[in-house]
Amino acid sequence: MLNMIKALFFDIDGTLVSFNTHQIPVSAVLALERAKARGVKIFISTGRPKVIITNLGALEERNLIDGYITMNGGYCFTGDTVISKYPISERSVQAVVSYAAERKIPNIVVGEHDICICDSAEIFEDLFYRQLKVGMAFPSKTVDEATRGKEIYQLTTFIDEQQEAELAPLIPDCEIGRWHPSFVDISGMGCTKQKGIEAMIRHFGIQLEETMAFGDGGNDISMLRHAHIGVAMGNGLDSVKAIADYVTDTVDNDGIAKALRHYGVIDN
Repeated sequence: MLNMIKALFFDIDGTLVSFNTHQIPVSAVLALERAKARGVKIFISTGRPKVIITNLGALEERNLIDGYITMNGGYCFTGDTVISKYPISERSVQAVVSYAAERKIPNIVVGEHDICICDSAEIFEDLFYRQLKVGMAFPSKTVDEATRGKEIYQLTTFIDEQQEAELAPLIPDCEIGRWHPSFVDISGMGCTKQKGIEAMIRHFGIQLEETMAFGDGGNDISMLRHAHIGVAMGNGLDSVKAIADYVTDTVDNDGIAKALRHYGVIDN
């Protein structure tokens, strides 16, 4: 199996990074160092935009990451090279921000190089500052300041499943992904982690049969189904485990290292 796998794709929150410690386990860092030394390329595949990927220092300082699929496939890059990007239509941006503003719902608005929060509230601050520990303060802006004359690549809207069902018909050209019960990530139609994998392997000349992906949340399902081997974390959702080729241990119990050993990507 070692010679077959040439690319690894990792979700961040709940996969590479523990929700308990907010760190990448040492076992995962060492395992990825060993995989990289054998010529395996390592990619991040996350719902986070680039500006709030603030918790991968242990990998970045070792130069282990070859490329990033961000915003659930909406913006993909390697180094300073943008591989693909898909902004949300202006009509759908306005539909979402209007829906949120009318209800005073927190709404994170992400451009190509910036991020802000409209209608900040305690739930946003608790989740992003205290639980996810993004490590930076989001500028607070009005809807007009956040969107006028700009390409928007992602909207993270704090709605429950009932509100999601209300909003979805208003934005038929968008993808809605949920990896947390309190909010959804909204991106352009077709922007999925699966699409991100396709962009990356095309750019690097890697075959789909040479890929393995790791995830734990609902927005990882398309990626795990698409990769040649899809690995669900032991702490992942049951729906993710159901479609995975393999269910490994939890992120905190060395799940990444164990799966890479299981498939022979690194030695036991």
